[in-house]
Amino acid sequence: MIKVGITGSTGFIGSHLYNYLRLDDSIELINFRKCFFDDGAKLKKFISNCDVLVHLAAINRCHDGQTLYDVNINLIKKLLDSMEGLSSKPSILFSSSTQEKKDNRYGFSKKDGRLLFEDWSKNNNSSFINMQIPNVYGPFCKPNYNSFIATFSNQLIKGEMPKIIEDNRIDLIYVGSLCKIISNKIKLLDSRRKKIENELIPPDYCSNVSKVLETLVKFKKLYIDKGILPSLLTSNDINLFNTFRSYINLDSYFPVKLKIHSDKRGSFVETIKLEMGGQVSFSTTVPNITRGDHFHTRKIERFIVIKGKALIQLRKIGETKIYDFILDGDIPSYIDMPVWYTHNIKNIGKQELITKFWINEFYDPHDPDTFFEKV
Repeated sequence: MIKVGITGSTGFIGSHLYNYLRLDDSIELINFRKCFFDDGAKLKKFISNCDVLVHLAAINRCHDGQTLYDVNINLIKKLLDSMEGLSSKPSILFSSSTQEKKDNRYGFSKKDGRLLFEDWSKNNNSSFINMQIPNVYGPFCKPNYNSFIATFSNQLIKGEMPKIIEDNRIDLIYVGSLCKIISNKIKLLDSRRKKIENELIPPDYCSNVSKVLETLVKFKKLYIDKGILPSLLTSNDINLFNTFRSYINLDSYFPVKLKIHSDKRGSFVETIKLEMGGQVSFSTTVPNITRGDHFHTRKIERFIVIKGKALIQLRKIGETKIYDFILDGDIPSYIDMPVWYTHNIKNIGKQELITKFWINEFYDPHDPDTFFEKV
C-alpha cells in the first residue's frame, strides 16, 4: 500500500483526485484538513504518515496579487518546516502551472514554490516531481474562478449568454485525465526514489475560447431546451458535456415530464432523442389490439418486447408471404423492420404489452415516411 496525502483535498482538483485514488486498492489515503496548516504538530503528524505528498493547496485568484503570492509560498514553507526532523521523508508531487513562465503573481508563486521544493529535495535526498499543468476543467469546478468553461456552462444553464473578453487559444486538460496522470506518477515516485523532475503535462486538446463556447451553446439548445442528447464523437466531447451538465440544478430541472399519447389501444411515449441517431420510445398495448400495418421506405426501426406477449408480422410490399414472430417479455428479444416491409404488432397475451422502439430519425409530420397497408 502506498500512503498518499493530498493537501487541498477539498478543492476542485483535490476532491476529484481523492475520489479517483479511493478506487485504487494499492493506495491508502491519509486524510488532510485545511486547519493542519495552522497547527505544526498536526501537520508534522500528517506528513510523517505519507509515502507520497501531493501538494495542491493554493489560491488562484485574489484582489491583491502580493497576498496571493505570499499565501501560496507560505503554505509550501509550512510543509517544508514540518518535514524537518522526520526520519522518513515523503516524495513530493507539486501541482504547478504552465503560467510559471507568465508575468503574474500566480505564475511567480508556482515557479518560486517549485524552486523551494527542488532545493529541499536535493538537500534531503528525496524525490520530487513538478507538474506544469495546463488549464483544468471538469464537473463541479467553481464558476467565475479559474475555469472559463465552468463560468460559461453555469451562465448558459441560467439562461445567460457568456461574453468572450479575449478569444485566446488555450490548452485544456480534463480533471479525470489529470487524476490518471497523477496516479501514475504517485506509483512512479514510490518505486523510484531520489529523482527530481520538472514535467510539462500534455493537454487533452487545444481550442479557441469561441469554439468551446460554440459547443456549450449547442449543448444548451439541444439538451436543456429540447431534451435531445447531443452527438458526442470524441472523449473530449464527452468530458465537455459531463462538465456542462454538472451545473444543472437537479431540484429545479428534474424530473423532466414526458408527453403521453393515449387512446383505446394503449399509450405511446417518446423517451430519448439522439442528435446522431433518432429516438427511443415505448408503447403499451391492451390485449387483442394490433398496432402498425404500415411500412417505411428509408427508416431503420427496431421493436423490442420487454413485457407481455406479442405477435409481430411482416410482409414485403408486392408479395403475399407473411412472416410471423412471437416475442415474449419473459425472454426479451427484438426484430428489426426492413424497408418496404409492412409490419404490425398485436398483443396476444392476457396482460398489458410493453414494447420499446428505436428509430433512426425524429418523427417529422411533414415527411413521416410512413405508408399504411395491412400485413
